[in-house]
Amino acid sequence: MIAQSVPYDLVFVVHILSAVMVIAVFVVMRVSAQAIVHGASDEEQQRKFPNRRNWAARVLHLLVITGLTMSLTGDSTVSLSRPWIGVGLLCYLAAAGHLEARTLPLERTVAEVIAHDGHAGAERGRQLTRSMDTLLAIIAVALVVMLVQF
Repeated sequence: MIAQSVPYDLVFVVHILSAVMVIAVFVVMRVSAQAIVHGASDEEQQRKFPNRRNWAARVLHLLVITGLTMSLTGDSTVSLSRPWIGVGLLCYLAAAGHLEARTLPLERTVAEVIAHDGHAGAERGRQLTRSMDTLLAIIAVALVVMLVQF
């Protein structure tokens, strides 16, 4: 289906760029959480965890929008009946649910603790690291499925 329609190809490019951005943002979030575990200075923690909403992590939601757009407008090779599309949707639901219900609230708590106390303890950093590991694992499964397209 690639290189047959300019609008489809543009959506595909946005989909790929979104996936790269999601991975980059999640890796940076994990590195920031690890900095807390390894005893980062108060200034470094405050720089890595500003007390504001993390909109960058929500680029994840572009993946399902662009993915569904491609699936609904593409030919039978990318239809919703394909198993890899279903796995991708399940991975998105798992990642989005974990991101919104666990990771971002935990990150906000860490940022609030840092804003109030000047630093967060190693245990909070470990919790956030585990949460990021879960997200990265889900994204890795989705990436492998999208590349293999069984």
